[in-house]
Amino acid sequence: MNGVRLHNLTLGYERHPAVHHLEGAFAQGRLNAIVGPNGSGKSTLLKGIAGALAPLSGRIDLAGLAARDVAYLPQDNGVARAFPMTLETLVSLGLWGRRGLFGAVSAADRAAIAAAFAAVGLTGLEQRGIDEVSGGQLQRALFARVLVQDARLILLDEPFAALDGRTTADLIALIRRWPGEGRTVLIVSHDLDLVRSLCTQTLLLTREAVAWGDTDMVLGAENLLRARRLSEGWADDAAICHHDGHDHPHGQAA
Repeated sequence: MNGVRLHNLTLGYERHPAVHHLEGAFAQGRLNAIVGPNGSGKSTLLKGIAGALAPLSGRIDLAGLAARDVAYLPQDNGVARAFPMTLETLVSLGLWGRRGLFGAVSAADRAAIAAAFAAVGLTGLEQRGIDEVSGGQLQRALFARVLVQDARLILLDEPFAALDGRTTADLIALIRRWPGEGRTVLIVSHDLDLVRSLCTQTLLLTREAVAWGDTDMVLGAENLLRARRLSEGWADDAAICHHDGHDHPHGQAA
């Protein structure tokens, strides 16, 4: 089991909620999207699922997955380009969850790293410094790190931002393979056309669930209009609200 279920989940900062009372599940072994207006809580939700942000209330059920089984690629990748590190070292960091900081790298690990470089089109650049490559090449290397991690749950926050068309197409082709390998993928994206073409299930979020289910239905004009109207009424200093006691079924406006 590697689905993700949210139980009356509220996440936020300094007791101010950024997402409210989410109840539902992301499909196991599928490509799932999280979309919504700027500031709607998409990245906050991904941080919570990744374990980087504790819930204010409710809980997140990862169906028994350990931390090493979750790969998280945030929008701000946190890579200091001035740090003296090769692409090979960066990619090999994906082994930490299973080998530890000082664990020996086996022949099988080296083969996995080589295969990951090949999969993202970076063969031959293993010894290139992270300060010597383009933004697209760095993002390819970060995807290679995800491959080496061999995670069952993959969380991607705006993974194609500022990338050229070829890099985006290559990485999308890589992502499309993951459900067939039994991996569950959650993608935060502002590109609704991309979401429609890539993801079968979508959560439309405006700090609360507007709709959740089949992508084509969720991204219908009525739901998108409601999301925009809700975003115009946000209060950034709101306190934690109380759940109304009613669950909103997937695929329907909340």
